[in-house]
Amino acid sequence: MSHQSLFRDTIFALSSGGLPSGVAVIRLSGPHTVAALASITGKRIPPPRKAALRELVDDDGEPLDRAIVINFPGPASFTGEDCAELHVHGGKAVVAAVLEHLGRKDGLRAAEAGEFTRRAFLNGKLDLTSAEGLADLVAAETELQRRMALINAEGGQRDIYDRWRKRLLHARAMIEAELDFADEGDVPGSVAADLWTDMSAMQQEIANHINGYHAAEIIRDGYRVVLLGAPNAGKSSLLNALARRDVAIVTEIAGTTRDLVEVSLDLDGLKVIVTDTAGLRDSPDAVERIGIERALRAAAEADLVLKLADGSPEMPGFDLADIEGKALSVATKADITPHRTGEFHHIVSVIDGAGLSSLVEDIGRHAKAAVSAASGVLPSRLRQLELLRSCGHHLSLATEVRQELELRAEELRLAGDALARITGAIDVEDLLGVIFSEFCIGK
Repeated sequence: MSHQSLFRDTIFALSSGGLPSGVAVIRLSGPHTVAALASITGKRIPPPRKAALRELVDDDGEPLDRAIVINFPGPASFTGEDCAELHVHGGKAVVAAVLEHLGRKDGLRAAEAGEFTRRAFLNGKLDLTSAEGLADLVAAETELQRRMALINAEGGQRDIYDRWRKRLLHARAMIEAELDFADEGDVPGSVAADLWTDMSAMQQEIANHINGYHAAEIIRDGYRVVLLGAPNAGKSSLLNALARRDVAIVTEIAGTTRDLVEVSLDLDGLKVIVTDTAGLRDSPDAVERIGIERALRAAAEADLVLKLADGSPEMPGFDLADIEGKALSVATKADITPHRTGEFHHIVSVIDGAGLSSLVEDIGRHAKAAVSAASGVLPSRLRQLELLRSCGHHLSLATEVRQELELRAEELRLAGDALARITGAIDVEDLLGVIFSEFCIGK
């Protein structure tokens, strides 16, 4: 018996990535899944949730492949509706033949990006924060990204926001009881004392949670390190040395680097993005001046700036006071230029490798310090941050003692609605296309 679905059509897609491969997984979900399985397996549908070897055939009974087939009847499936997986051989022709066969079936169509996860959300199998965590898990490149994404995919954020929302609902219920039954003797004359103390405490909890956003942003998007210095200070050479490959052009001609050049490193599980920039100098070249402006802007937005010097005169005419608190001074070309220790945080040479390991370790320490300041579950998306700020704003208004009790209760309702929008409990239809478009086809 096919499980009742919210959708009339059944979707299918290759879910296992690029071809060729040893095994390719084709996933189906929807009300026609069982019929499609019956057709392609010659009516030999495997028992629920048991892997079985089956010959896959086309409509004429001609073999397509021998595959492992798994049947997941709804609602006990990822999407909440009837699902199936075909584990076929990972050749391009094999996969193309199976997908073409499925596409000819009535009621079946190729899935769009993120459509399986979107159906799981709409069928109540996961909330929006779990869906976003799942997207981050698929995209994770480093160990810290994996850990944060896994916590969120398994409901870490949802649990916190649901607990806060329940406290708000309780507070509103107590206030409404006081308003409705103020004349009754068995209703406390002032719910306010404990209730508003708890609301103030929750406001501070949310503020602390918001403060962790930058750490989460660093984990997701990377800790940004910018190389800054005069022309020929050794920025591009250092970038190539850190990347262990040639990613930037290195010449003795001043102004060679005119745009930002980035490379990503994995330092102890944390993504670190190092950016090479145009050399800072007074230049008549309009294109080079644009590159210099971008360099200064990148430095202002960076988490850490490496100020490179090779013994040549300091960079003229540039106010770098705003980056001093996040800058490390690095002396380059130590193999040919003598530097006095004590004047620089690091002295390095890309020719013989002197000082490079110490510099990389120091970058790693700064990056770890930036994320270790926040712990536990963190807000990981800008939309979450904006809704948390909205919640905190309404809580701030609610705890204003000069307001009428009815108005304070309304502010609590608005605070609760902001939390509900984070998890997708209310009013999120306009967000769905944006969120689920981040997924690959088949997820």
